[in-house]
Amino acid sequence: MQNLTNKEEEIMHILWKLEKAFVKDILAEITEEQPHYNTLSTIVRNLEEKGYVAHKAYGNTHQYYPIVKLEDYRKKFMSTAIDNYFNSSYKNMVSFFAEEEKISAKELREILAIIENK
Repeated sequence: MQNLTNKEEEIMHILWKLEKAFVKDILAEITEEQPHYNTLSTIVRNLEEKGYVAHKAYGNTHQYYPIVKLEDYRKKFMSTAIDNYFNSSYKNMVSFFAEEEKISAKELREILAIIENK
């Protein structure tokens, strides 16, 4: 699974949400700094070349749909982030979020309960 640019990832999130879409449908979902239609079309074709999406042709237009599941991408993304930013340590990751006050003691207890019940 190849890495995605920030814009490609944004487009994938739209496709995961819509499940299938024409470029104009994707464009309608972008709220900030909408790219030109042709630019967006190029990004979607790049996603297809990378193996993230496929299309169904309707004459000269294409309806795109994701072939990589969000869950599969999330696993790869999180694994890479933990390796690159937390020295492959989930403990370091959780500690970071606790220090940044992004996770509460209550949430940590809930996580502990999940781990203990597995």
